[in-house]
Amino acid sequence: MTLKPSDGADGKLEWIKSSYSSDDGPSCVEVATAPTAIHVRDSKVPHGPCLSLAPATWTTFLPYASKR
Repeated sequence: MTLKPSDGADGKLEWIKSSYSSDDGPSCVEVATAPTAIHVRDSKVPHGPCLSLAPATWTTFLPYASKR
């Protein structure tokens, strides 16, 4: 997964749905990047809670997320 930071000019994040997610399935994860954080949310609940991670923490997490 390649992420590019949202510019934040309008204060809104650009959310990207995981390629493993579908509109029919239970696995609906979206990610948005900002200069100081990576944000993760459930796409079925877009106004619900969001997990925010420091970029270094996200980088450490990725190898575990990519294992199947």
